[in-house]
Parts: sequence; C-alpha cells; structure tokens
Amino acid sequence: MPEATESNSRKLLRRLRDTLAETGEGQDRLDRITHLIADSMGTEVCSIYLFRDKDTLELCATEGLKAESVHQTRLRKGEGLVGRVAKTSNAVNTADAPSEKGFRYMPETGEEIYSSFLGVPIQRLGDGLGVLVVQSKTGRQFSDDEVYALEVVAMVLAEMTELGAFTGEGEALKPLHQNPAMIRGGVGQEGVATGHVWLHEPRVVVTNPVADDPHLELRRLNEAVDALRVSVDDMLAKNNTGDKEQMQVLEAYRMFANSKGWMRRMEEDISRGLSAEAAVEKEQSQARARMEQVPDPYLRERLHDLDDLSNRLLRILSGQGAETGAEMPADPILVARNIGPGELLEYGRSLKGIVLEEGSVGSHAAIVARALAIPLIIHAEKITTEALNGDTILVDGEQGVVHLRPDDSVSAAFLDKMAMRTKAMERYDSIRERPAITKDGTRVKLTMNAGLMADLPSLAGSGAEGVGLFRTELQFLIRNQMPRRGELAAIYGRVMDAAGDKPVVFRTLDIGSDKVLPYMKPQDEPNPALGWRAIRVALDLPGIMKMQLQALIRAANGRPLSIMFPFIAQATEFLAARDHVMRAIEREDRLGHPLPSDLKIGTMLETPSIAFAARQFFELTDFVSIGGNDLKQFFFAADRENERVRRRYDTLNISFLRFLEQIAERCADTNTPLSFCGEDAGRPIEAVTLAAIGIHSLSMRPASIGPVKHLLLRTDLAELKQVIVEAGNDGRMSARSSVMEYLAQNNQA
Repeated sequence: MPEATESNSRKLLRRLRDTLAETGEGQDRLDRITHLIADSMGTEVCSIYLFRDKDTLELCATEGLKAESVHQTRLRKGEGLVGRVAKTSNAVNTADAPSEKGFRYMPETGEEIYSSFLGVPIQRLGDGLGVLVVQSKTGRQFSDDEVYALEVVAMVLAEMTELGAFTGEGEALKPLHQNPAMIRGGVGQEGVATGHVWLHEPRVVVTNPVADDPHLELRRLNEAVDALRVSVDDMLAKNNTGDKEQMQVLEAYRMFANSKGWMRRMEEDISRGLSAEAAVEKEQSQARARMEQVPDPYLRERLHDLDDLSNRLLRILSGQGAETGAEMPADPILVARNIGPGELLEYGRSLKGIVLEEGSVGSHAAIVARALAIPLIIHAEKITTEALNGDTILVDGEQGVVHLRPDDSVSAAFLDKMAMRTKAMERYDSIRERPAITKDGTRVKLTMNAGLMADLPSLAGSGAEGVGLFRTELQFLIRNQMPRRGELAAIYGRVMDAAGDKPVVFRTLDIGSDKVLPYMKPQDEPNPALGWRAIRVALDLPGIMKMQLQALIRAANGRPLSIMFPFIAQATEFLAARDHVMRAIEREDRLGHPLPSDLKIGTMLETPSIAFAARQFFELTDFVSIGGNDLKQFFFAADRENERVRRRYDTLNISFLRFLEQIAERCADTNTPLSFCGEDAGRPIEAVTLAAIGIHSLSMRPASIGPVKHLLLRTDLAELKQVIVEAGNDGRMSARSSVMEYLAQNNQA
C-alpha cells in the first residue's frame, strides 16, 4: 500500500485532471474517477454519493461495490456513516466500520467484507454536494496524508459537479443551473415581479482547481494577497472617522488579511497540487464550516471577515469581480445571501425584486425594500448557489415563492397573476380621490408609511391623506457616521415640502433590537427586542434626542409639526421625552428661530403596559398610534423574527381584538386621536376589522391603500362589528372565518 505523500497527492490530482479532461458522459467520468482513486490509494473500494435532494444521498458511481446498486442505493442525511459525513461535514476514518455507532449495512452493495472506511464531504463553500468514500478489507486507520489527499480530491469533485461535469442518468446527476427550480422562503415585502437574476456577489467559478507549476501558483497567490492588503489599507484610510469601536473592527479585518497562518495553509495546499484559486477556496470552505459550529457571535463575525476576505482574494485571482464589465439586466432581481441598507439604496428603484438567503422581516434590507415598494423574499435556502446571473426568475411576494428558470406553464400562470394585479390597480386608481366612507357612513382616514424621500412621490398617486409614520431611523442606518443636525433638518424640510398641506407624523429615532447603527457599539443582549431600544436609547443618550428634535423644529420653519415617540412602556418615559421637546422649543425661541404653528406630541402604543396607563396619560398625549407589529408580538409572546412562531397567532384572534377595542374605547373616552400602524393595517380583511372595532385611522404602505379603500367602501362596519361580537360569544378563538364569510356573502371579498 503506497503512502499518500505530497508527491503522491500531486500525482493523484494530475491524474484526476487528465481524467476530467477526457471526453465522455458524466457517468463514464465518475466511473473512471472511482477507479482512479481506488487504484491511487491502494483501496478495494471507492464510491461517490451525491445529493438527489436536500435530504437524500444517491450512490452515483463505485469501484468495488456491486454495479447494480448504482442509482439504486440511497441514504438519508445522518443515516449510516456516509450520512453522518454528509450531516456533520466532517471526515469519518475508522479501521472497523461495522462497530462504529450509526453504521448501516446495505446488503445490495456487497460492502460487508470491507472493514476500513474513510469518508469525506464533497462540498463547496459550505454547501454539501455529496460524500466521497474509500474502503478496504484490511482493518486500518488511514493516515493524515491520505485523509488530506481525499479531501483535496473531494474539493475538486465539488468544483466539477458545480460546473456540470457529471450530468447523466439518475436524479443526483441532473444538470445544475439548467432545470427549473422552485424555492420557498418567507415574505419580507409583498408584491410580485418577473425579471432576470442579478447576483449581488457573483460566485467565483474556479475552472482550474489542479495546477502543474506550484512556483507559478505561489507567485500568483503572493501578488494577489499583496493587492488585497493594499485594498484593505485603503479601506481603513477612507473610513478612519475617529470612532474607536469602528476602527477596532476594521483593524481586526486587516489582521486577518495579514494572517501568517492563513497564508501558510494556502501555500501548503498549493504545494500539494492545488491552483491558487482552489487553495483559497479550500481554506474558505473550512472557515465556513467552522463558522456554522461556533456559538460565540464575536467569533462568528470574525470568521465572516475571513470569508469576505477570501471572496475578495478570489476575485483578484480570477478577475471575476464587478470590474469585468458584467452588465445588469434591464429587469434585475437582486439575489444575495444578505445585503446592507446602504448597498440596497445604491441599487435604488432599478430593482424589480429582491431574494435573500438570510434576512428577516425587520432587517435593514426589509425596511428599505418596503420603503422602495420592492417585493422581497427572505430565507430562500441556497438561492445564491442555485441561481446564475441572467437566469429568468419569478418572485411571488404574496406566497413567499421563487421560481428559477420556470417552464412555460409556470411563466404563463405567473403572468396571468400579474395581469390580474394590474387590472385591480387600475380599479383602485379610479377611487383614488374618493374618501374612505363605509356603507354605514363611517369615515376612515388612510395614511401611508414612509422613511425615505423616494417614498414621497407615492403620496399623491396612492390617495393617502398624509404620512401617518415617517421612520427617521433610516437616515441614521444608511450612513457610516452620525448625521449632522443641519443634514437632518434639510431632509425633514424636504419631506414637509413634498407633503405640501398633508400632515406628516415623524417618529423619533427607533433603533436597537433588529436596527443597529453601524457606528454605535453593539449591545450583546440576550433578547434585543425587549432590551435597550427606541425611547430607552434616546433618554439614555439625550444628546442624540436633542439634536434630532432641533432638526425637526427647524425643518418645520413655522409649519405644523407632529412628533411621535416609539416604544413607550410607561407614562414617565413619555413625560420625560415630552419635556425634551418643550426645552428644545424654548431654546429655539431664544435663538429667534421660527416655532411650529401647531405642535402635536404623540405616543406609539407598542407595549401592553401603556394601554393600562392612568387616564391622565391619555389626556396629556396629543395622539396615540398603535404599533401593531410590536404590540402583537408582545401580546402573544411570539417573536416576529422567528418564523416558527410568528405565523401561529392571528391578528383577528378574539382576545387580541378585545384588547385593541379596549384601547379604542380609552382613547374615545378622552378624545385622544387613535390610529393603527403596521403590516396588518395594509391587509384589507384586517383593515376593515380594525375599523369595525373603532380604529378609524390606518397607516400602511402606499400600495395597500387602494385595496383597503376598495373593501371599506363596500362594507357596513356596524354589521361587521356584530359578526365579530357573535364570533366571540360563540367561543371562537378567531373572528377570521366569520369575517370572511360575512364579506363573501355580501359580495365584498
């Protein structure tokens, strides 16, 4: 049995490259490869298992096992030793396979006579593609060099699998990136769109994993690393704002770029036969595998830095970066693992849709996507691996579904759906100027949510009666440093100019929880949604609040001004915040600046506690706006960022509706104007129900105003209120079915 020395490793890779270069079908290539590996490593068996779906492995080629088991033997991820390798992404090396925990005997393969087992994952950048196995009759542990050699071969197989070198018969050998694919995710922003894929960070395709000249590859690597270090130094110089915390993060980034251990490992990979690109990707894959297993958020972030540096280095080596001149399609749908708000704003309204592997309904990207009215799908698993630039893609933001390379029947059905939406929008346009007066004569005020200047053109076109919520935090989130008072005053002034005589309610800075400023020290809190956020931050950092309030007063320049404080949990917080406003007014008056002609100071009701505040609180606050998203998650103790639980609780739950009705009654009793702001305000069924229980002002995204108004115009709220009462009297958990049945019977749904 030859020892797998470095020269043998290089020899095996060279033979593998030559085999891959030969013509032939995918199955023939796999068969030749298993024979080659078994021969080179002196084993009786070599087998290649590839995933046929995300949970099932299929035996696609073997040297030594029974030929009839190919494409017939299948294993679930985690099943047997092969399944364990696939599940853990770690090698299994044993001299006595049958005695290993979890061993599964597969009689159709004839493997019972083989004792030794070495299995390594076939993976690319953390994405598992299959398992490579060698087996011997002789009971022995494989050496470290043999394990390394097999891991390197598995990596080359992963690259070739991604490049489509092994297409053929069997489900696992279907061509990648050619067949239609449907991917389910979560809804970040509703809407539908059709277009072509534009990858935010296109994956670098390593077409030369095996190299003949290690000296040339080492020189290429060193030149690329030098260029990388210069670019990192330039980035530090440009972002040297004096912020200590930010500089510590950037210095850690530079430390990784100068890591001798990282460089040494890549040089060793090259000496064993890999190209410079393959060496970088091998270390990147291992970093990603470690990242998945590290619980410490700080260490995970540092490994993410290393991952990002590897991407930069690969782009330098391969020349496959943005500078190669790839042209964005005319109808781009952005596909990315994740994306920051600043990067997303750079794309602007040119995007038709956004699909993310990660993200959340409250992430910065989701906030910007809603502001730009761009359909957004989140948690679209493996979308960046499956999609290629230019692929046809359909985004269904109503159902949370993405169709890649759809067939004609799917495309036709999708286009029909889009046509129906267009027709409905035309119908809504005809009622744009009509007030939302229900059949029983109730006037419902419909306003829009905004957060960017780009939102304001929608004010006239949507039929909104004003801006019920302007999110001021977006101006803080999209910058690398704290904005200046003058900048904010100019922005707020332009918002008021664009709104004209329509009212605008400015919500003060709402940060914390899922909205973390890039230039503020992150707070490692076990439960950020219940932690240091919104008004709590503002009261603890009064300088920020003072600056923002002064900017708002100066922006008003003698016009009416409405200010709303977020996340008030007790009356004393509102009193303290209100006191800040009055002191700012006094200061501006002393300076001779124009004061607002009318000043209203209101409260967002997002915590159940403030709903039970003393009557004096409701008499003192100028208005109350129910923040439905947060109030709902606290009422049901269901994190709205947690996909497992957030959809389990219905807004039309009888208990929740009774709670909202109590709030409406308290506000009516003190003549305190009440509105509802949140996703549910823009859903027609929910909107008419909220109106029926006494909430007659709703704030929503601009695109929702037409559908909501259309249903309100045809609904008798008094009758609907009785339906809700009867559902509660009947002991129903939710009023939804009763409401929908009533609307359908009255030809309204």
